Amino acid sequence: MKNASIGSYILRRLLQTIPVILGVVVVNFLLLQLAPGDLATVIAGEAGGATPEYIAELRARFGQDQPLFVQLLNYMGNLLTFDLGYSFRQSAPVLDLLLDRLGPTLLLMGTTLVVSLSLGILLGLLAALWVKTWKDHLISVTAVLLYATPLFWVGLMLVLVFAVKLDWFPTSGMENVVAFHEGWDRVWDIAHHLILPTVTLSVFYLALYARLMRASMLEQRGLDYVTTARAKGLTDAQITRRHVFRNALLPVVTMAGVQTGSLLGGSVVVEAVFAWPGLGQLAYQSLFARDYNLLLGIFFLSAILVVVVNLVVDIIYVILDPRIRLG
Repeated sequence: MKNASIGSYILRRLLQTIPVILGVVVVNFLLLQLAPGDLATVIAGEAGGATPEYIAELRARFGQDQPLFVQLLNYMGNLLTFDLGYSFRQSAPVLDLLLDRLGPTLLLMGTTLVVSLSLGILLGLLAALWVKTWKDHLISVTAVLLYATPLFWVGLMLVLVFAVKLDWFPTSGMENVVAFHEGWDRVWDIAHHLILPTVTLSVFYLALYARLMRASMLEQRGLDYVTTARAKGLTDAQITRRHVFRNALLPVVTMAGVQTGSLLGGSVVVEAVFAWPGLGQLAYQSLFARDYNLLLGIFFLSAILVVVVNLVVDIIYVILDPRIRLG
């Protein structure tokens, strides 16, 4: 019965994501149409000028001469067949370009989530256990400083210190392609390149989760069930391990799901600083090239990633608090 309940909950959440993704597709399409300029004018500008007839021919080739409503219907119809269009700037199908960049982005995002969540939860837990001591103040002040520091500045400073001055890490890229590493040597090479981008992207979220975990722990320790547990003879360590810690994780897990979208946005900056070959850098390049098909594909894939991560977060939430299934 329990497995059936979880299965029905997952199915219900999957059905709820369909209108969300459709809404994101429509909004992103309309917002891009409001941006000044298009691919035809960009190509004409790069050529040093063009006649109105040539620009009109380019727009007809790219399908931009049709009414906006017709363009939207055509685009949504293509999505149903997993046809994300063709990138005329990159001279390749959009889906192929996205699949090539998806792996590096997932690697960076996944590593960042693991590092920021684990360290943030640990630091928040320690700060709550050491509340009103110098250790608590040190963790809290450090978290505030990390939270307020811009990501691009952190990345540049890490490159300057650890890559340029100390020469401990590479300055950019995902791997040393000219070394032709294979097997575990390639894994180590990618991990070596991954350290600085992960640290840069993790500091903001680590600080956020640490502050939230500390506040959640202190709130839970002040509730009535903790007093009842003490009256039953449980020690503070037992109460924290069996009850307080698990309940305090709920808002942190929720925030991790909510922050997935901003994590993708932050990866744009980090990938630009470290030349990481992911979706963020591809989005940055396609934006200035007015490659709308590629931008729409990136937005669509990003929306799916956010929805999937939030679904995983909901499942974890159910495991931590089984009462949610009753709702």
